[in-house]
Amino acid sequence: MQALKRVFALLAVVSLPAWAAPPPATVAAVQAPAWIERGGHVEPLAAGMPIENGDRIRTGDDARAYLSLAEGSTVKLGANAKLAFFSMGAKPRTEFRGALDVLVGAFRFTTDALSRIKSRDVVIRVGTATAGIRGTDVWGRSDASADLVCLIAGKIDIWHAALPGTVAMATPMSVFVAPKGQAPEPLTTVDPQQFARWARETEIEPGDGAARTGGKWKLALGRYAAESDALMQYDVARSAGFAARIKPFAAEDGAWNYEVTVPGFPDEGEAMATAARLKAATGIEATAAK
Repeated sequence: MQALKRVFALLAVVSLPAWAAPPPATVAAVQAPAWIERGGHVEPLAAGMPIENGDRIRTGDDARAYLSLAEGSTVKLGANAKLAFFSMGAKPRTEFRGALDVLVGAFRFTTDALSRIKSRDVVIRVGTATAGIRGTDVWGRSDASADLVCLIAGKIDIWHAALPGTVAMATPMSVFVAPKGQAPEPLTTVDPQQFARWARETEIEPGDGAARTGGKWKLALGRYAAESDALMQYDVARSAGFAARIKPFAAEDGAWNYEVTVPGFPDEGEAMATAARLKAATGIEATAAK
């Protein structure tokens, strides 16, 4: 357990120069609202955004976020989740060493079976429980009542302060539960129906309204002659967790105007589903456009 604590402590302070390596992870998809905190600065989470050592990610009500690790794994976050991401290593595509600190909410970590990674050393802390990952598929959640880890496939070792040693998990659909303030319960298994309900907490389904890397559609929030008006709309949307952008363009009279958009949607339907979320959160009316 002390070794795992040292992993988190080391990764929390180690930061490689920007030129040293590609980012250890990128944002693959976002179902807003969601935010990222880096160096004390908070901004909306956007598809395609790089994730660096020490970043903290937070999702809002009915939100989701997918992170693609450079070595091929995927991290999925459910609604009202908080995740601290730590990594180190000069070759994140082939040699990944990192830690995921799930402070609250649901997550899923899935490795790519076809990945050519040479070595993977991943530790996931879920509230009071810490899991050492060995090429696997894991779902978990930390909330006010308990910390839970479900092994879908592969193998993991669980550490907990109330236990004298580790708990080895190798049976698919086995579940580790540690009620808050109590010793962990004996391992159990989950039935398919219950797991399907858990899995939905971290999945983005078609029509949920998610921006994805490479999406060509956008939400148009408005065009403004005054930069101050555009900035006001931009600030409202971003404060609510929607990754708005401002693009200046030349009007017919030659003056500069400003368009506020939220880009990155794969199709019109996903864009309009997000428009409904945006209106509910801010009152802003938006339309889908290419």
